Amino acid sequence: MFTGIIETLGTVTQLETTGGNLDLTVKSSITSELQIDQSVAHNGVCLTVVEISGDTYTVTAISETLKKTNLGDLKIGDSINLERAMIMGSRLDGHIVQGHVDQTGLCTNVREANGSWIFSFSYDAANGNPTIEKGSITIDGTSLTVVNSGRTTFDVAIIPYTYENTRFNTYKAGTVVNLEFDVIGKYVAKLMQGS
Repeated sequence: MFTGIIETLGTVTQLETTGGNLDLTVKSSITSELQIDQSVAHNGVCLTVVEISGDTYTVTAISETLKKTNLGDLKIGDSINLERAMIMGSRLDGHIVQGHVDQTGLCTNVREANGSWIFSFSYDAANGNPTIEKGSITIDGTSLTVVNSGRTTFDVAIIPYTYENTRFNTYKAGTVVNLEFDVIGKYVAKLMQGS
């Protein structure tokens, strides 16, 4: 479980495909604190540390993960949002995030708003994932609040700290992002569908 509060940015240093899997090697300021078998969210995707070497570590994304996320689009040198699993008994500063990305979305617009930014996104509603006005959404692992919720679109407001310390400062129209919809909203939607 995660909170959606990004701990640090990492840099992709190596990408290696083995069969349908992708091994990602990441350089990070938290590498020295990691252990083999530990879960770390990468752009919101929970992956297991399989190797540590100096200031880099490696995780493996399977083909199912690559189909539903933006991890397969990463290139060497790209930044990646990182968060270690939450510690039970600590404050939950964001919202409950599973690290199970539901689908990707597309950044459609970025506009400055007097010291902050409004980011607009679209997504395929056929997957049955709802956004709710003032509800939670996780974008590339970042816990945010939905504004201007539509059937296939929504906006989020980004403060300067988040803009400077996450991948949001690299987004532009056309950027593909990972979306994890609010877990409670997903269960309610499923119950309402009667399936």
